[in-house]
Amino acid sequence: MADAFERSEHKMREHGMSDTAIAQFEHLYEVWSNEESTSWIREEEVEPITDIPSFHDVYETINHEKAVDAFAKTAFLKLNGGLGTSMGLDYAKSLLPVRRHKAKPMRFLDIILGQVVTARKRLGVALPLTLMDSFRTSRDTMAAVAKDRHFEQKDVPVEIIQHVEPKIDVATGEPVTWETNPDLEWCPPGHGDLYSTLWESGLLDILEEQGYRYLFISNSDNLGARPSRTLAQHFENTGAPFMIEVARRTQADRKGGHIVRDVVTGRLMLREMTQVADEDRADAMDIHKHPFFNTNNIWVRIDVLRKKLAEYNGVLPLPVIRNYKTVDPTDPTSTKVVQLETAMGAAVNLFNGSICVEVDRMRFLPVKTTDDLFIMRSDRFHLTDSYEMEDGDYHFPNVTLDKRFYKNIRDFEERFPYGVPSIAAAASFEVQGDWTFGRNVSLFGDARLKDEGHPSYVPNGEYVGPQGIEPDEWL
Repeated sequence: MADAFERSEHKMREHGMSDTAIAQFEHLYEVWSNEESTSWIREEEVEPITDIPSFHDVYETINHEKAVDAFAKTAFLKLNGGLGTSMGLDYAKSLLPVRRHKAKPMRFLDIILGQVVTARKRLGVALPLTLMDSFRTSRDTMAAVAKDRHFEQKDVPVEIIQHVEPKIDVATGEPVTWETNPDLEWCPPGHGDLYSTLWESGLLDILEEQGYRYLFISNSDNLGARPSRTLAQHFENTGAPFMIEVARRTQADRKGGHIVRDVVTGRLMLREMTQVADEDRADAMDIHKHPFFNTNNIWVRIDVLRKKLAEYNGVLPLPVIRNYKTVDPTDPTSTKVVQLETAMGAAVNLFNGSICVEVDRMRFLPVKTTDDLFIMRSDRFHLTDSYEMEDGDYHFPNVTLDKRFYKNIRDFEERFPYGVPSIAAAASFEVQGDWTFGRNVSLFGDARLKDEGHPSYVPNGEYVGPQGIEPDEWL
């Protein structure tokens, strides 16, 4: 295995990767090759987290005028390295239009920039924004930022670039070779790579020199993760080094990462389902036993994080996530590989005194699939002039679109040429088969369309309910 890693190291150096990137990958590789048994976080080794203060409790206790002072010491960082390949995109997911606002198509990035600019104007704070891009998302993203005439930033970098690492051939332990498309030989090291990227970029030093004390980090595809002076003040009041926003799990969240407590150290831990042994899966997916999941909205004290990174020379000892795939995700017959990753939230276990705060679903609006995008584009949402995705209660109907015809964004757009149907009256929506939708279609109840065995069409103005397209006459 040592020889195999040396080949990975050589490949990374030829690719221009830094010593920090290589050191991080070496840590991941050693854990993968030598410590398979330690990858599990067993149920008997943790205890559930059940008593967490809620955003509403916090809101009632803080001084809202003083909260602007804490907010003024906060910087904003968005993880923006994803291409949205799960939806068939070959560009940054943040450049995908989410909905229209005053006739203008609004992408994730437009909404994020709008949220930042609005907060700056309303509260009189600098609120620097930094995007952690990948080599694949950097060019298009920065071009889009440059075109936004309302967003300006001079003293803090708008961008840092995450690392890449080789995919590993499972059979040999060596870096995989794929001559058909050499780009597929590489992958990101998971969003835990944020920490070594922060260390290497010097961003923490820049922020601290300019008087910033707190860093709020979230995903660019989560439009609910807006800057919050309430949470900034709460974080400052607690004196905690690290805070994770969590939300209550539903059945739809039962397979996601959740927060537990290490029974030995008493520290909080993030447990991903890839770290759950088969015999513990029932307990781990029990939303009553483990009621909170990680939203990946994280607050961290800049000075404490700098010291921790210095202690480990920029490479935090985070648990390793083994992501087994094929080198070409679209070709199940291609070489089997493992992508070695870490999770950003796993760093919570490295800090004494880390805390959680329970937030509502309004702060967790991710778009991972076209099912999620369907809801974001629907009439359940209104994009306000403050660039907030606003809904009545943030409890949405379960949407399941046939992956054969709607998984990729191009197929999705073709089948909803006039926009998605109204879901205001829908409890759920399931599409089986290949359906294209006309104008002003409305859904109600448990709306369902069955596979007709051929391409089908929902005409303009029709209603779709439990029986499919509803008859327009009484029976």
